[in-house]
Amino acid sequence: MMQENVGNKIGETVEDFSDVITESTIWEKLIEFLNYKLFSFTDDKGIETGFFKIKYILLILIVLILTTYILRWAKKLLTRNMPDTDRVKFTTVFSFVRWLIYAIVFLVAIDSVGIDVTAVFAASAALLIGIGLALQTLFQDIISGVFILVDQSVHVGDIIELEGKVGRVEEIKLRTTRAVTIDNKVLVIPNHLYLTNSLYNWTQNGSSTRESVDVGVAYGSDVELVKKLLLEAAKSSKLVFENPAPVVIFRDFGESSLDFRVAFTLGDSFNARFPKSDIRFAIDRLFRENNISIPFPQRDVHVIQKEDQNIQFKVNSKQ
Repeated sequence: MMQENVGNKIGETVEDFSDVITESTIWEKLIEFLNYKLFSFTDDKGIETGFFKIKYILLILIVLILTTYILRWAKKLLTRNMPDTDRVKFTTVFSFVRWLIYAIVFLVAIDSVGIDVTAVFAASAALLIGIGLALQTLFQDIISGVFILVDQSVHVGDIIELEGKVGRVEEIKLRTTRAVTIDNKVLVIPNHLYLTNSLYNWTQNGSSTRESVDVGVAYGSDVELVKKLLLEAAKSSKLVFENPAPVVIFRDFGESSLDFRVAFTLGDSFNARFPKSDIRFAIDRLFRENNISIPFPQRDVHVIQKEDQNIQFKVNSKQ
């Protein structure tokens, strides 16, 4: 009996409190403020088809804030056990997916409050087409950046060659890739170029690469001596690996020379021009010491004068 009386008193207190709130001028002002129409939508006949209230804005803001916290929680949950390198790649991809989720949530939110999303798109169709054409390349870069991060075709530190330009990758972003050339110049590569051009990754199979130096010698030279001198020149550089050992290839019988190639392995192909230069210096020195000549194309010009005084030129090639 006593418990029933206490319950009745609590119920009466709650009802009295709700009546006070309902009858309060402040509460009425708040309700009136939340229901205030910012703007309305009308059809061709001027009939109101929808409206946008302040409480709808507050609802959309609350939904977006909740979405932000949910995305942060999901990101922490998914990356807590990832290695540092994979975490960086996931963060880059996640930043792109996050904006897509925001756009979807926003459209769903405004559709749920009674605004016809299709009508909004139809009213701004021309504007959206113009923006789409202007952002076409941007989206190509972003999608290509996602592909690069997912399939791991390029990593930070790789040496790549694209459209004749060589650089070491320093940073991979969602839209562009930042690389540094041999001359320490920054090369900014739009990511869509990876899909439209052939990409050469010099170091995907490892940091060591196979390099070579070509040289031609005069006809009649001792080819076995040439091979020995080329191997000696390659081994003279401290940057050339002993294993695998350098090799000499007799490439071809050229127009004015016997063409050879000495191939060797380097640990830093990005700076290959320096050991190549050293090897060329050594080749020139060894060839001079052993009387091996490096020919160059020569031309003999013969002037022929006939009886009619017309002058003809005849060009002969020789070694």
